[in-house]
Amino acid sequence: MTTLTKPAAHAAPPQSGKPSRFGIRRIGDLKIALLFIFPALIGFVVFFLIPTIRGIYLSFTEYSILGDPTWIGIKNYTAIFSDDLFWNAMAVTVQYVALNIGFQTVIAIGLALLMHRVAKSTFIRGALLLPFLVANVIVALLWFWMLDYQLGIVNEVISWLGLPRVAFFGSEQWAIPTIAFVNVWRHMGYTALLIFAGLQSIPNHVYEVANLDGASPTRTFWSITMPLLRPVLVLVLVVTVIGSFQVFDTVAVTTGGGPINASRVIQMYIYQKAFGESDFGYASALSVILFIILALVAFIQMKFLKGNETDLD
Repeated sequence: MTTLTKPAAHAAPPQSGKPSRFGIRRIGDLKIALLFIFPALIGFVVFFLIPTIRGIYLSFTEYSILGDPTWIGIKNYTAIFSDDLFWNAMAVTVQYVALNIGFQTVIAIGLALLMHRVAKSTFIRGALLLPFLVANVIVALLWFWMLDYQLGIVNEVISWLGLPRVAFFGSEQWAIPTIAFVNVWRHMGYTALLIFAGLQSIPNHVYEVANLDGASPTRTFWSITMPLLRPVLVLVLVVTVIGSFQVFDTVAVTTGGGPINASRVIQMYIYQKAFGESDFGYASALSVILFIILALVAFIQMKFLKGNETDLD
């Protein structure tokens, strides 16, 4: 009588040292990803990384465009801390950043809430973004003509109302607030669009529960909307603060840093040192100081405002 035996269970295949199909797939995906990243990586290295390294090197040298760099160590950095124009430029820049970020953020939040709850039309939402699509130099020239002391339409209206004309760009008192207002007008639509995208990510059932509990609109805004919107607001603040510290074109077109030094922001001072006085070593040191300041500001914002955390479950 023949005895039937069960076929032996399949044993695990021996380890041959070859990568699994999953590993091969991952390596293939990595190669494709690197292929797409490669053009941008070239641009980053050529236009950002190499100039940054060279700028750091030049900050330790005395260099004009007519000669070769001469190594002088940290003399440029020690000179910066006793440079009254540098501290004035930083004070003017901080004043501009405070005005620009304060008004721009508040107005942008208001516009985002209107887009979210009232203005459902795509046309209206798009119209809010139109100023951002115009080149900053054109915007600066437009407002420069409108706010002109003699012929500007704004001063014509002020004069028609019986009030004294205002030298918006020609007054030490009004120069920086006016420049801040111009840039608020241009960027508030774009900032509102970013905040509006954050509002879209908040679930509607959260507001429905708040309504059932009898929460007022004000209580809902401060207890629900703002906490859930925090990651987006931190991102917006980091981007807008960095951009505000780098303001240049509006100042260059309208005031040129004047009157006196009332609107000489740090970027304008760097430009004047480099291309006005041909002191590229000192200008590079100023740029490195600005880079360190922006890095610290971004780190502090992300750390203390907890921009990498969300209250959404």
